[in-house]
Amino acid sequence: MTVLASRRQLRASLLRWALVTVPAVLLLGFISGSLAPSGPDNPWFAALEKPAIYPPPMWFGIIWSLLFVMQGLALALICAAWGARGRALALVLFGLQFALSLAWTPVFFGMRDMGLALIVILVLDVLAVVTTIAFWRIRRSAGLLMVPYVAWILFATLLNWQFLQLNPDPAAVPESGAVQRIAI
Repeated sequence: MTVLASRRQLRASLLRWALVTVPAVLLLGFISGSLAPSGPDNPWFAALEKPAIYPPPMWFGIIWSLLFVMQGLALALICAAWGARGRALALVLFGLQFALSLAWTPVFFGMRDMGLALIVILVLDVLAVVTTIAFWRIRRSAGLLMVPYVAWILFATLLNWQFLQLNPDPAAVPESGAVQRIAI
Protein backbone atom coordinates (compact mmCIF):
# COMPACT_ATOMS: atom_id res chain seq x y z
CA MET A 1 0.00 0.00 0.00
CA THR A 2 1.55 3.30 -1.10
CA VAL A 3 -1.11 5.87 -0.20
CA LEU A 4 -2.48 7.00 3.14
CA ALA A 5 -5.90 8.04 1.85
CA SER A 6 -8.05 7.23 -1.14
CA ARG A 7 -9.15 9.88 -3.63
CA ARG A 8 -12.62 9.70 -2.13
CA GLN A 9 -11.26 10.35 1.35
CA LEU A 10 -9.21 13.29 0.05
CA ARG A 11 -12.30 14.80 -1.65
CA ALA A 12 -14.27 14.37 1.57
CA SER A 13 -11.51 16.13 3.51
CA LEU A 14 -11.53 19.01 1.04
CA LEU A 15 -15.31 19.27 1.25
CA ARG A 16 -15.21 19.34 5.06
CA TRP A 17 -12.58 22.07 5.01
CA ALA A 18 -14.56 24.09 2.44
CA LEU A 19 -17.69 23.85 4.59
CA VAL A 20 -15.72 25.65 7.31
CA THR A 21 -13.41 28.00 5.41
CA VAL A 22 -15.83 29.46 2.84
CA PRO A 23 -18.50 30.54 5.35
CA ALA A 24 -15.81 31.75 7.79
CA VAL A 25 -14.12 33.93 5.18
CA LEU A 26 -17.50 35.28 4.00
CA LEU A 27 -18.63 36.00 7.55
CA LEU A 28 -15.42 37.75 8.55
CA GLY A 29 -15.53 39.82 5.36
CA PHE A 30 -19.13 40.80 6.08
CA ILE A 31 -18.28 41.74 9.68
CA SER A 32 -15.34 43.88 8.54
CA GLY A 33 -17.53 45.70 6.04
CA SER A 34 -20.18 46.23 8.72
CA LEU A 35 -17.79 47.76 11.26
CA ALA A 36 -17.70 51.04 9.38
CA PRO A 37 -20.45 52.08 6.97
CA SER A 38 -18.81 51.96 3.58
CA GLY A 39 -19.59 52.99 0.04
CA PRO A 40 -22.52 55.16 -0.92
CA ASP A 41 -24.20 54.57 2.46
CA ASN A 42 -21.44 56.50 4.19
CA PRO A 43 -22.16 60.28 4.09
CA TRP A 44 -18.45 61.14 4.37
CA PHE A 45 -17.61 58.85 1.45
CA ALA A 46 -20.52 60.19 -0.61
CA ALA A 47 -19.06 63.70 -0.25
CA LEU A 48 -15.61 62.67 -1.56
CA GLU A 49 -14.53 63.42 -5.11
CA LYS A 50 -14.45 60.10 -6.96
CA PRO A 51 -11.78 58.93 -9.43
CA ALA A 52 -12.84 58.42 -13.04
CA ILE A 53 -12.12 54.66 -12.73
CA TYR A 54 -14.39 54.24 -9.69
CA PRO A 55 -16.85 51.48 -10.64
CA PRO A 56 -20.58 51.61 -9.87
CA PRO A 57 -21.03 50.84 -6.15
CA MET A 58 -23.28 47.80 -6.78
CA TRP A 59 -20.26 45.85 -8.07
CA PHE A 60 -18.32 45.99 -4.82
CA GLY A 61 -20.64 43.65 -2.89
CA ILE A 62 -20.85 41.21 -5.80
CA ILE A 63 -17.11 41.16 -6.46
CA TRP A 64 -16.10 40.91 -2.80
CA SER A 65 -18.57 38.07 -2.20
CA LEU A 66 -17.11 36.12 -5.14
CA LEU A 67 -13.55 36.86 -4.02
CA PHE A 68 -14.27 35.74 -0.46
CA VAL A 69 -15.75 32.46 -1.74
CA MET A 70 -12.68 31.93 -3.95
CA GLN A 71 -10.33 32.69 -1.04
CA GLY A 72 -12.26 30.28 1.17
CA LEU A 73 -11.94 27.54 -1.45
CA ALA A 74 -8.22 28.25 -1.90
CA LEU A 75 -7.76 28.09 1.85
CA ALA A 76 -9.66 24.78 1.99
CA LEU A 77 -7.35 23.32 -0.67
CA ILE A 78 -4.32 24.27 1.40
CA CYS A 79 -5.86 23.09 4.68
CA ALA A 80 -6.63 19.72 3.08
CA ALA A 81 -3.05 19.37 1.80
CA TRP A 82 -1.83 17.53 4.90
CA GLY A 83 1.91 16.96 4.87
CA ALA A 84 2.59 19.38 2.00
CA ARG A 85 5.89 21.21 2.33
CA GLY A 86 5.29 24.90 3.07
CA ARG A 87 1.69 24.36 4.21
CA ALA A 88 2.16 25.96 7.64
CA LEU A 89 3.87 29.00 6.15
CA ALA A 90 1.14 29.34 3.51
CA LEU A 91 -1.53 29.27 6.22
CA VAL A 92 0.28 31.92 8.28
CA LEU A 93 0.70 34.12 5.18
CA PHE A 94 -2.99 33.73 4.37
CA GLY A 95 -3.93 34.73 7.92
CA LEU A 96 -1.72 37.82 7.80
CA GLN A 97 -2.92 39.02 4.41
CA PHE A 98 -6.55 38.28 5.30
CA ALA A 99 -6.26 40.24 8.56
CA LEU A 100 -4.88 43.22 6.62
CA SER A 101 -7.64 42.86 4.06
CA LEU A 102 -10.23 43.00 6.84
CA ALA A 103 -8.46 45.96 8.48
CA TRP A 104 -8.50 48.14 5.37
CA THR A 105 -12.25 48.97 5.44
CA PRO A 106 -12.31 50.23 9.05
CA VAL A 107 -9.13 52.25 8.43
CA PHE A 108 -10.41 53.86 5.22
CA PHE A 109 -14.07 54.34 6.10
CA GLY A 110 -14.10 54.24 9.91
CA MET A 111 -10.94 56.20 10.69
CA ARG A 112 -11.20 58.15 7.42
CA ASP A 113 -7.44 57.88 7.08
CA MET A 114 -6.72 57.34 3.38
CA GLY A 115 -2.97 57.66 3.89
CA LEU A 116 -2.85 54.88 6.49
CA ALA A 117 -5.28 52.84 4.37
CA LEU A 118 -2.87 53.19 1.44
CA ILE A 119 -0.02 51.85 3.59
CA VAL A 120 -2.22 48.96 4.76
CA ILE A 121 -3.19 48.04 1.22
CA LEU A 122 0.37 48.30 -0.11
CA VAL A 123 1.55 45.83 2.55
CA LEU A 124 -1.52 43.73 1.73
CA ASP A 125 -0.52 43.71 -1.96
CA VAL A 126 2.87 42.24 -1.11
CA LEU A 127 1.47 39.67 1.32
CA ALA A 128 -1.29 38.62 -1.09
CA VAL A 129 1.21 38.04 -3.90
CA VAL A 130 3.52 36.05 -1.58
CA THR A 131 0.51 34.05 -0.29
CA THR A 132 -0.60 33.32 -3.85
CA ILE A 133 2.89 32.05 -4.71
CA ALA A 134 2.94 29.88 -1.57
CA PHE A 135 -0.50 28.49 -2.41
CA TRP A 136 0.57 27.85 -6.03
CA ARG A 137 3.54 25.80 -4.86
CA ILE A 138 1.29 23.58 -2.77
CA ARG A 139 -1.77 23.39 -5.04
CA ARG A 140 -1.87 25.21 -8.37
CA SER A 141 -5.64 25.42 -8.20
CA ALA A 142 -5.37 27.24 -4.86
CA GLY A 143 -2.93 29.73 -6.39
CA LEU A 144 -5.22 30.24 -9.38
CA LEU A 145 -8.17 30.92 -7.07
CA MET A 146 -6.14 33.72 -5.45
CA VAL A 147 -5.20 35.49 -8.71
CA PRO A 148 -8.50 37.43 -9.15
CA TYR A 149 -8.22 38.61 -5.54
CA VAL A 150 -4.69 39.89 -6.13
CA ALA A 151 -5.84 41.67 -9.29
CA TRP A 152 -8.75 43.28 -7.43
CA ILE A 153 -6.68 44.52 -4.51
CA LEU A 154 -4.10 45.96 -6.91
CA PHE A 155 -6.98 47.84 -8.54
CA ALA A 156 -8.20 48.86 -5.06
CA THR A 157 -4.70 50.17 -4.32
CA LEU A 158 -4.88 52.37 -7.39
CA LEU A 159 -8.34 53.58 -6.33
CA ASN A 160 -7.10 54.33 -2.80
CA TRP A 161 -4.20 56.35 -4.21
CA GLN A 162 -6.49 58.26 -6.60
CA PHE A 163 -8.96 59.02 -3.81
CA LEU A 164 -6.07 60.41 -1.77
CA GLN A 165 -4.89 62.53 -4.72
CA LEU A 166 -8.37 63.93 -5.33
CA ASN A 167 -9.09 64.46 -1.62
CA PRO A 168 -5.73 65.43 -0.04
CA ASP A 169 -7.33 66.29 3.31
CA PRO A 170 -10.06 63.67 3.75
CA ALA A 171 -10.73 64.73 7.34
CA ALA A 172 -11.77 68.16 6.03
CA VAL A 173 -14.40 66.70 3.69
CA PRO A 174 -17.73 67.65 5.21
CA GLU A 175 -20.32 64.99 5.62
CA SER A 176 -23.43 65.44 3.57
CA GLY A 177 -26.18 67.20 5.46
CA ALA A 178 -28.76 65.01 3.77
CA VAL A 179 -31.37 63.34 5.86
CA GLN A 180 -32.17 59.75 5.16
CA ARG A 181 -35.89 59.08 5.14
CA ILE A 182 -37.31 55.65 5.53
CA ALA A 183 -40.88 54.97 4.46
CA ILE A 184 -42.79 52.48 6.51
